[in-house]
Amino acid sequence: MYPQSVIFDFDGVIVDTEPLHYRAFQELLTPLGLGYSWEEYCRTYMGFDDRDAFREAFAVGGRPLPREELERLIERKAELFQEIVAQGVPPYPGVVALIRRLRAEEVPLAVCSGALRSDIEPILAGLAIGDCFSCIVTAEDVEHSKPDPASYRLAFEKLRTLYPELRDAEHSCAIEDTPAGIASATGAGLRVVAVTNSYSADRLAQANLVVTSLEELPARFGELPTA
Repeated sequence: MYPQSVIFDFDGVIVDTEPLHYRAFQELLTPLGLGYSWEEYCRTYMGFDDRDAFREAFAVGGRPLPREELERLIERKAELFQEIVAQGVPPYPGVVALIRRLRAEEVPLAVCSGALRSDIEPILAGLAIGDCFSCIVTAEDVEHSKPDPASYRLAFEKLRTLYPELRDAEHSCAIEDTPAGIASATGAGLRVVAVTNSYSADRLAQANLVVTSLEELPARFGELPTA
């Protein structure tokens, strides 16, 4: 019934940190005259890693962004984010139970996210699921963020190195919540379950299966098309 392995996106799938990321971005960008609305964040920036989000904001504002300034902004944004998440971040319904069940069934698991490792690991530890994942791929590990397939390709390659019995990527699946994430995963050859945590079902139509909550899984894994 289960895919051979499952790769989870982080933001919008395991926890809802998007409002927290938005807040951290605005604390840095608004004083520079480059702030934007929550609606614009959802429409344009959600799914970008920090690097591409800053590049986009500066490009929209017609401002140059030297590499040194970009690195400084990324570092400061990470600090602000840690200050915010220290107050605790609740998981989405059903996701912790799903991860633990898959782990108990010995399904190899990974995280593939455009966030920073320093953003992800403390939250996974706080939810007591950090040891469920065999590998984590983050923005630091690839040159291009989603929708480029590089991050999912790398995550699957890492899993296959650890579990040589895994067949091609089409026998595994990703769990995503954004059109960019779906494009990234399908570009890497994975089947995709999309959850409507961040976008309506019609915006996620390119996924192989759309659910309204991860509480519907694993019972609905059987609806994924046969590889």
